[in-house]
Amino acid sequence: MKSLDAMQIFLRVAELTSFTRAADSLGIPKATASTAVQQLETSLGTRLLHRTTRKVQMTQDGLAFYERARDLLADVDELQSMFQRGAKALRGRLRVDMSSGLALHFIIERLPEFLDAHPLIELELSSTDRLVDLVREGFDCVVRVGTLGDSSLIARPLGVFRIINCASVGYIERHGMPRSLDDLKNHRLIHYVSTLGSRSPGWEYPDGDGYASLPMAGVLTVNSSEAYRAACVAGLGLIQAPAAGLQALIDRGVLVEVLPDHPAEPMPVSLLYAHRRHLPQRAQEFMNWIARTLAPYLDQSVEGG
Repeated sequence: MKSLDAMQIFLRVAELTSFTRAADSLGIPKATASTAVQQLETSLGTRLLHRTTRKVQMTQDGLAFYERARDLLADVDELQSMFQRGAKALRGRLRVDMSSGLALHFIIERLPEFLDAHPLIELELSSTDRLVDLVREGFDCVVRVGTLGDSSLIARPLGVFRIINCASVGYIERHGMPRSLDDLKNHRLIHYVSTLGSRSPGWEYPDGDGYASLPMAGVLTVNSSEAYRAACVAGLGLIQAPAAGLQALIDRGVLVEVLPDHPAEPMPVSLLYAHRRHLPQRAQEFMNWIARTLAPYLDQSVEGG
């Protein structure tokens, strides 16, 4: 088992290109990680990593060993639980990432049922609007909302969020209700960007068979879905966001829907995971649970609107 532990440590060092970050992610001292990899290299009779003062990277032998070791550890993980039954069959650390909005409004309140069913799983939940590096940061899977870029990761589509346009009741009282796209020149948009400093596309609306954007004025730009929603509640402007996350505020009379005939393009929701021959059973089970939990809030048609 010591050699398997050393393999796991090597994989984390290779993925994070750092002994310090790998040790932190595994909850062990840096010296322990360094010693384990050195002993592994000695037992194999080859150098797996090039070490410099600035970074760590794999040798050619290290690359070949990494691919085989990753599959082997996945096999061992599955082998250890193949004869077990019931909730205790799933154990170990599970690291996942999703947007703060998804975590707060759809997932966290339902997490007790998953963790009660699998009490030996230790879940690490990252909830941020930045795009994490799934492999380098050691995530088993991530939930992404929005169009996916080209990637070597495997994507499992879950459906799409229908997008609606909203404003606060107070905002409408001060600025009036927009009745057409032309009216938007007299209104403010709360701009959302993934990275501050980048340009907001403006108001998105259906245009023929596709979608177009209309530049709009606005005094606030945010890079957090929660700040985006809170700014709308505060009356700082109009937003375009998933209906599922706004419906409770509409029902309470805090927000109102505007320009229902001009919604933005539906946003796809996907599960992403690394390309592996075997995905740990605990990760498979969690992804299936995520799919079931989000299903009531998602449309399966990509046309939406």
